[in-house]
Amino acid sequence: MTSSLIPVTILTGFLGSGKTTLLNYILKQPHGHRIAVIENEFGEAGIDNELLIQEQGEQIIEMNNGCICCTVRGDLVRILGELAGKRRAGTLQFDRVVIETTGLADPAPVAQTFFVDEDITQNFMLDAIVTLVDAKHAPLQLDEHHEAQEQVGFADRILLTKTDLVNPDEVRALRQRLARMNPRARIAESRQGVAALEDLLDIRGFNLNAILEIEPDFLSDVTHEHDDEITSFVFREKRPMDLEKIEDFLSAMVQVHGAQLLRYKGILNIHGVDRRVVFQGVHMLMGSDLAQPWAAGETRESKMVFIGKDLPREALEKGLTHSVA
Repeated sequence: MTSSLIPVTILTGFLGSGKTTLLNYILKQPHGHRIAVIENEFGEAGIDNELLIQEQGEQIIEMNNGCICCTVRGDLVRILGELAGKRRAGTLQFDRVVIETTGLADPAPVAQTFFVDEDITQNFMLDAIVTLVDAKHAPLQLDEHHEAQEQVGFADRILLTKTDLVNPDEVRALRQRLARMNPRARIAESRQGVAALEDLLDIRGFNLNAILEIEPDFLSDVTHEHDDEITSFVFREKRPMDLEKIEDFLSAMVQVHGAQLLRYKGILNIHGVDRRVVFQGVHMLMGSDLAQPWAAGETRESKMVFIGKDLPREALEKGLTHSVA
């Protein structure tokens, strides 16, 4: 029975830990697996779906009307049911599912879905929860955010990212802290979005009995709350923008508001550039890169999502509006 079930990987980690970059790496590898991706984002509009490589016929489904672990959990059940139905009917071919959660997701209710919904248990098997941990920002995130702690606590694999941005002693201290929080999870590293596939797929790592030992109410407790201080908004601009102006403006903003800016990312329409520009940042770290070309006749629009505490929305919108070419 187990061998006929569709394996599911839950890819989690706090805001900006590198989940989409790693997922792109998985999709590009010649592992022979056809993957259905379920993408969840926090806020009114998604960006990650546009960042994912879609050259190999993957089925990518976006859920951005809330957090996958609470308001859209019913959608998750529905989508998984539809995927299983299409697979049985032969209208959609895939071998496994990867669920990329929003950085504010508690993975427990997501994992719970695979044990308390009968239709899901008959078709899917939770292979593992893989948690990415940002070595640069994790110490503070683990201190301040319950979700970051839960993501580590429920992990079957922990992948450290951005270890090149901190010194070896800080990495060692973080590894020790993570091992104390979750002694059963193997800790490895993902550098520039690259990780060993054996740390990502076919782990068979999720152990329900082990989870019940640390959280006896796992199968019955469906409550989950977010910190109301965390909000998001989307900036849109159809006029071509000036990348240098954007970088100068945001560099100045993060000097003052960096601690509040948990995550910001976007697809930019830059004047004189025929390709999308991906812009991403976490607190005071930011950067941009070229992505796929704009299609002929496609409406070019810049779209940036900001997630944080007490966001200076008016100042951000005004500064970005003044960054048009």
